[in-house]
Amino acid sequence: MQNFFNDITLELMTRLGLAILAGTVLGLNRWLHHKSAGIRTHSLVALGAAIAMLMIDTHSGSDAQSHSRVLQGLVTGIGFLGAGVIIRDNSSKRIHGLTTAASIWACALLGAAFGAGQITLGLVGLSAILFTLLLGGRLESFIGRVYGHQPFEQQNSDSENN
Repeated sequence: MQNFFNDITLELMTRLGLAILAGTVLGLNRWLHHKSAGIRTHSLVALGAAIAMLMIDTHSGSDAQSHSRVLQGLVTGIGFLGAGVIIRDNSSKRIHGLTTAASIWACALLGAAFGAGQITLGLVGLSAILFTLLLGGRLESFIGRVYGHQPFEQQNSDSENN
C-alpha cells in the first residue's frame, strides 16, 4: 500500500514538475525579451493546466470525453489571459504581445499534455516551441533581407511619413 502511494506521488510530482519546467523555460524566454508575461505567468499557466488534467485522471472512469471537455475549457479560457497581453499602440499603430499571447496559449497546452501523462508529447512540444521562439525572429529578419521585405513597423512609419 505504501509503495502504491509513493508511485502515485512520484507520478504526480513528475507531471507537475515537467509542467513547471516548461512554463519556466518559455517564461524565461519572454522575460529575457522584456515581455509582460514571464516566468511566473507561464509557469502558473502550465501548472494550472496540468492540475486540471490531473484532476480528470485521478477520477475513476475518466475517458477521452472528460479530457476533451477540460481541454476545450483550457483553450477557451486561456485566450482571455492571452488577450490581456496584446496591446495596440495608437500612435505607431503597432501591436505588441502577440508572440507572448501565443506562448501563453501553447504553454497551457504543454501543461495539459504533461498533466495527462503525455510526457514525450510535452517534451517534443516544448522543444519545438522553444526552437520557434529562439530562431523565429532571426529567420523572419533573414528572409526579410533576402526578399527586401520591410518589417511591419517600418511599413507603417514609411506610409505615415508620405
